[in-house]
Amino acid sequence: MEPIVVISVLGGLILLLLFSGAPFKPARFVGQAAIKFLIGALFLFFLNVAGSRYGIHVPINFATSAVSGFLGIPGLVALVAIQHWVI
Repeated sequence: MEPIVVISVLGGLILLLLFSGAPFKPARFVGQAAIKFLIGALFLFFLNVAGSRYGIHVPINFATSAVSGFLGIPGLVALVAIQHWVI
């Protein structure tokens, strides 16, 4: 699948949730989790772009996106530290 199609579909779903609001708590929870995963993936993308000069590369997958999305910048720093010293 083309990346632009995936990004467009995810963006459309996020906008739909933002405008209509989720009437059920489980749907709201799923929507917030999806937004956090997307934000985590964006954090990782920008880290990989900026860190390419310094040899920093953290793969973008479900686990790393979840860590950086739910924990924010400290989670991103932890992923870089784990990538650098452990792996």
